Amino acid sequence: MPRSRRSRRTLTVVVLVVLSLSLISLDLNGRTHSLTSGVKSVANDVYAPLRQGVLDVINPIGNFFAGAFHYGSVQSENERLQRTIGELQAQQAERAFEQRQLRELLALARLPFLQSLPTVTAQTIDEYSSNFTATITLDKGRADGVDVGYPVVGAGGLVGQVIQSFHHTCVVRLVTDGQSKVGVTFGNQLTGIVDGQGPGRAMTADLVAPHTPVHKGEVMFTSGLDAASYPPGIPVATVTSFHTAAGASQESIEVHPKADLSQLAYVDVVQWVPPT
Repeated sequence: MPRSRRSRRTLTVVVLVVLSLSLISLDLNGRTHSLTSGVKSVANDVYAPLRQGVLDVINPIGNFFAGAFHYGSVQSENERLQRTIGELQAQQAERAFEQRQLRELLALARLPFLQSLPTVTAQTIDEYSSNFTATITLDKGRADGVDVGYPVVGAGGLVGQVIQSFHHTCVVRLVTDGQSKVGVTFGNQLTGIVDGQGPGRAMTADLVAPHTPVHKGEVMFTSGLDAASYPPGIPVATVTSFHTAAGASQESIEVHPKADLSQLAYVDVVQWVPPT
């Protein structure tokens, strides 16, 4: 019996193959177009629901894998766009800041303490600081009219003094530098010297007699006395604290720079030398 069943199944397969080949041949020759069309129509009606069911299952799976495949590239592109937007926003903010500084410098140039002295506007291209040293490098030098000894001012007041000048660059010692000393005047014709103590440290006002009347928030200006390194009237520092210790030979005064030394994108170099 098993051999008889296998023989019948084999015969059925052979008959179906022969019938299929015959229908294909007839359809290609165009002789039984109506017959084959009918057969194909019946087959389509039988298998269409099955095919649609399979597609309904396969399509979501295919879309899922397609989405998973493209997700990485979409995420990378989104991150790139976010970085670009961030860079553009930073550039815009920087330009706005620089334009504001230039406007402040223009206003500064009209202030009385410069006495219509000629200035050279310069951009900071480098900064250097250590325990006691605080300098900046500007993009102007001897060829641009900047020489050693020239005062440098920024929005708010005195920034420092040119200590080296090259062809198209110069180095400025800031008022906070440990070697900076600025003769100042304040109050009722009182005088003193503002000394830099290094970056991050409060400057001091020295050579002020004990118990001299000083007020917190009081502004000290360049004195412009004989042989002074700066013209008179430039704001230098603001008093932040003061006291006189017992037996001290001078009042202890701490001050803060009047110019904002943390924002020095642009400064003005004052073309001034002490009168001889």
